[in-house]
Amino acid sequence: MPSFVPHSDFETKEMLRDLQMESLEELFQLVDPKLRLKEQLRLPKGVSEFEVLDKFLNIGQRNLTGGKALTTFAGGGAYDHEIPSVLKALGGRSEFVTAYTPYQPEVAQGVLQALFEFQTLISRISGLEISNASIYDGASSLVEAINLSCAATSRSSILISEGVNERYIQTVETFSKGTGLALQRLRLNDKLETDFVNYEGDSEIAALVVGYPNYFGAVENLISARDLADKLGALLVVVYDPISMAVLKNPGELGADVAVAEGQPFGIPLSFGGPYLGLFSTKKEFVRLVPGRLVGETKDTDGKTAYVTTLRTREQDIRRERATSNVCTNQTLMAVWATIYLSWLGKAGFIETAKRCHDNTRYLVEKMSAIDGVTLCNQSYVREVSFQLPIAVDLVIDKMAEQGYLAGVKGTVRHSSGITTECLILTATEKRTQDEMDGFVETLEKVVRSGK
Repeated sequence: MPSFVPHSDFETKEMLRDLQMESLEELFQLVDPKLRLKEQLRLPKGVSEFEVLDKFLNIGQRNLTGGKALTTFAGGGAYDHEIPSVLKALGGRSEFVTAYTPYQPEVAQGVLQALFEFQTLISRISGLEISNASIYDGASSLVEAINLSCAATSRSSILISEGVNERYIQTVETFSKGTGLALQRLRLNDKLETDFVNYEGDSEIAALVVGYPNYFGAVENLISARDLADKLGALLVVVYDPISMAVLKNPGELGADVAVAEGQPFGIPLSFGGPYLGLFSTKKEFVRLVPGRLVGETKDTDGKTAYVTTLRTREQDIRRERATSNVCTNQTLMAVWATIYLSWLGKAGFIETAKRCHDNTRYLVEKMSAIDGVTLCNQSYVREVSFQLPIAVDLVIDKMAEQGYLAGVKGTVRHSSGITTECLILTATEKRTQDEMDGFVETLEKVVRSGK
């Protein structure tokens, strides 16, 4: 039977010699003893390949997945949307799946054209002139937007609304520990909208970051956000919901300098959290500060349309440790999927999807508001809403899962008044039927009543 141990004894000894160490024990001295295994792994005896596959299949079937085991009403950044069959048929072709990042543009014209179309679509949605050929996810896009803002303003303080996804804020905080950024937060009012008017803090702000609509579903006033950014001399960074842009004015129209988003709603499966797709757009004046790659259209020596990667010197394949961004693997594939999805929907289909999401969510709001003790928190919304419940949110989520529903995600709101509350963030995408929504509300009412 072949060995799957990656390193031979000889290789291990060579490594230790290069490190000027005597043993593996010395190598692992830096690891906290509390975290180190004090006994041998309790592995079962070897079995056949098919028995292993069967074992893991049985374990996998214990997962409660959206669309099969659970009817999904969860919002908060990842959504259960319809995925057209054409996506798997075209996006799964080997030309796209194996191409990944086109380091040799001359042999990847098809992929480059798809990325060029992707950039064009995202610029139209965001309302900004320059869009790159994607980033890993929405949180990474926000970090890159902040990096751009700091470079453009030569400042290192960030003012971020607590209406931005908390996971995004945590990602920014993680990066800021290594870059020395100072983060300040703007609290929300009773309508779950950011209080831009009463800010009296640091004037040396590089970027004002706001959600649109925000994490809790409220439609923020970007005019007020722009006014505050201008007062501070800061860039306005908008974290937007891409589906909502079909029915709202886009960030570019309302004065954003940089707009970022999570592109998962564009035909990408939930997939337990990834791979996803980061959208990044900005004004033309900041083009040389844009992370990742841009794909441009030109003419070859025969006068035919050709596609090239431009401004690539910031990337890790060119500059290695001096790179300012890291671009590879799934980003290209996910961007191609989003391009196919948006092209398949077209403008009319894109608008129709957003309207169906809004109509379904509005129906859900009307039904849920009739439940005793359940209160709608955000008065403005497109497709995502937050409710205050008379019992613990975690309890509701767990009980609803037992009944076959992914009820939503828990949100913690720190109001400008100093009060902290919990809410249930949920949505009803175009995929949800009236029967599913009625069943959800009926079950929720029973759970709330039994938990009081």
